[in-house]
Amino acid sequence: MKKLPVFLALLVLLTTILSSHSAQAQWSPQAKGAVIGGLGGAAAGAIINKRNRAVGGVVGGVAGGAIGYGVGKHIDNKKKEKARIAAANRAAAAREAEYRRALARSNSRETVVNKTQTVAAPANALTASAATDYNAPMPATANAAFLPNPAYGDASKPYSTEEYRRKSW
Repeated sequence: MKKLPVFLALLVLLTTILSSHSAQAQWSPQAKGAVIGGLGGAAAGAIINKRNRAVGGVVGGVAGGAIGYGVGKHIDNKKKEKARIAAANRAAAAREAEYRRALARSNSRETVVNKTQTVAAPANALTASAATDYNAPMPATANAAFLPNPAYGDASKPYSTEEYRRKSW
């Protein structure tokens, strides 16, 4: 019984060392799990095996270390998966931001081109000039479900980059 307080003091000391901030940066989750599990298993094995406490401590330490390593590996895999998902989300956000910047650059170039020169449009497209002249006959569209957008190319109007207005029904 005199060894139990010494053993518990050693256990508290090692737990304090492992939980300090400087040690966390140096120890992997697997190593921390193996050490903590090994110490806990050794203590449990020594308490359980009353005939030969040394053998119980060794067997319990090995078993606890293996289980602790497995738990640490599981925790490390969860952290890596969260980091991978966060990196994928950041990459997707960066791609989206780059796409929006490129779209804004091309839209600003298109409005400059639309104001300075006439742009050739496909034969079946309804342009803003044809849509603003209400006395002119409307050309047949390939898909009559969409209506021409008279504000096409006018940056002060909403949906100025859409050639057609969408159906409202």
